[in-house]
Parts: sequence; C-alpha cells; structure tokens
Amino acid sequence: MSALFNFQSLLLVILLLVCTATYAHQMVPAIMNRNRHGFFGIFWKAARIGERLSPYVSLCCVVMAVCYWF
Repeated sequence: MSALFNFQSLLLVILLLVCTATYAHQMVPAIMNRNRHGFFGIFWKAARIGERLSPYVSLCCVVMAVCYWF
C-alpha cells in the first residue's frame, strides 16, 4: 500500500520530510534560503516548521516510534 493511502505512513513521510529539511537547513542554509519559491519552497517551509515547532516535532517523532514499536 502506498503512503498516500495509509494515514499513518503519510504522517511518517511528512514527519521525516520536516526533520530532514530542518537538518539540511542547519547544515547548508544558503541553499535552502535562495529556493524559497517554487517546488523547492516546500523544503524551505518544512524547515521553518521544524525550527519553530521543534519540541512538538520531537514529541511527534517519539510518539511515532512508539506506535511503530507496538
């Protein structure tokens, strides 16, 4: 089953996108900041979500790990 049709997998993909984009923005911020518009703007927005809501994102990571464990 694809991640688009399984809600839990869709949430996992979104959470991984936010975490990866935030990490990439911390490593090379110049690349992310110049691509704010267009298709690559999705990654810039995901990085902003990860930076501003980091306690909630980390809590979601823990909850998702517990859900997949059990």
